[in-house]
Amino acid sequence: MSSQANASASPDARRWKALFLLCLAQFMVIMDTSIIGVALPAIKEALGYSQDNLQWVFNAYVIFLGGLMLLGGRLSDLFGQRKIFMIGFLILSVASLLAGLAWSEASMNVGRAIQGLGSALILPAALTIVMTLFSHNPKELTKALGFWGASAAAGGTAGVFLGGVITEWLSWNWTFLINIPVGIFALLYSMKVLPVSVRRKGSIDIVGALAITAALVLAVYAVVTAGQVGWVSTQTITLLIITAVLLIAFFTIQKVKKEPLVPLGIFTAPNLLAGNIAFGLLAAAWIPLWFFLNLYLQQVLRFSAFAGGLALVPMTVLVMVFMVGFTGRLVGRFGFKNILVIGLLLLAGSLFLLAGYTPLEGDFIANVLPASLLGALGMALAFIPGTMASMSGAKPEETGLASGIANTSYQIGSAIGLAIMSAVAATWTGGQVEQGIEQITALNTGFHAAFIGAAIAAIAGAVLSLLFLRMPKQ
Repeated sequence: MSSQANASASPDARRWKALFLLCLAQFMVIMDTSIIGVALPAIKEALGYSQDNLQWVFNAYVIFLGGLMLLGGRLSDLFGQRKIFMIGFLILSVASLLAGLAWSEASMNVGRAIQGLGSALILPAALTIVMTLFSHNPKELTKALGFWGASAAAGGTAGVFLGGVITEWLSWNWTFLINIPVGIFALLYSMKVLPVSVRRKGSIDIVGALAITAALVLAVYAVVTAGQVGWVSTQTITLLIITAVLLIAFFTIQKVKKEPLVPLGIFTAPNLLAGNIAFGLLAAAWIPLWFFLNLYLQQVLRFSAFAGGLALVPMTVLVMVFMVGFTGRLVGRFGFKNILVIGLLLLAGSLFLLAGYTPLEGDFIANVLPASLLGALGMALAFIPGTMASMSGAKPEETGLASGIANTSYQIGSAIGLAIMSAVAATWTGGQVEQGIEQITALNTGFHAAFIGAAIAAIAGAVLSLLFLRMPKQ
């Protein structure tokens, strides 16, 4: 509170320089989810991943990012945002070195998980600093948050393009090693432009954070391996039971702990529970679209890494331009509920098109571009109202917590959705191969099954939003 009061009384002269660094952090964290997409086939070949285990290059990152983000926010509140921000960048840089030099599937997964930990410290601290530095002037705060949001969209766009360029002309290793010079710059620049935060007293719910993160890891692992060992195998059932026990333990801890990571009372707020589920379902539809479209372009259509990255630039540019320029105005006119439902339905339509019209001898202009742009339009329409829906019922003093829960829901939806769709694709492909169907044909059929599964997630999100979200009174 004291830092905010100081910011209100005398604006920090370094705030715009600090905003550049904070937006760079947001850019890097989001880029780390997208830059590896185009590099996945090269990573698969280099490190010996199986087709269904390849998702761990993405999921190891987002599970730890989503599972530990609330803990990161709590640590930044207690120990100071600048300190936690810098520790996060130090961890991200070291982890990027490990991932960039990975020699095996296990070393890559560990590197990506630690990257997720670093990012989980960076993001909450960065957003809190933005809010604090610009709290003196609502117009400046709105402008700063606009730059903050645009940096996320730019990170997704740049990641897709840079991933193709780097993989094609350097190597897949540099999709991770590129973080190191940026991390060094961030550490040095932080000491010049970020304000020193006051340390506060309080407890840290380490056990709760570990419980929810372990539950996510086990749930994803159970789903990923179910296609190999069977959905009703002893291993799958045991892992899911342990997951359930960990989730019960997490919610019990939150209920009895004096200073929990997530005060459960917040879920009684109107829209918050339904909004977060819908937001998670949006991620469970969008991320598999992006993941399997990357694989279709390179593994089926035989695009090079650079061509694959270039092919996805139109959809990512559309997301950025439409989200920044139009979605806010549409939400203001028609309400977040209506725009969210429309966006999810357009995303579902895109996924059905990809499932039905991406053949072995497909053409990018005819088979991929229209469907991918439709999906991008759906995402551009749904993301902002999805964020609003997941926070709309929170009290003013709970907006920081609600924001953290919304970000966590999105990352969890990404991980669980991709795990389920990967298991569906692997099961379908394996069944086709057993019937004597050619490998490449079976692989493409598996991709189609994943697209259909993701479309069902999008439709479920639309139906849930339509039935359970309520528009606040004007």
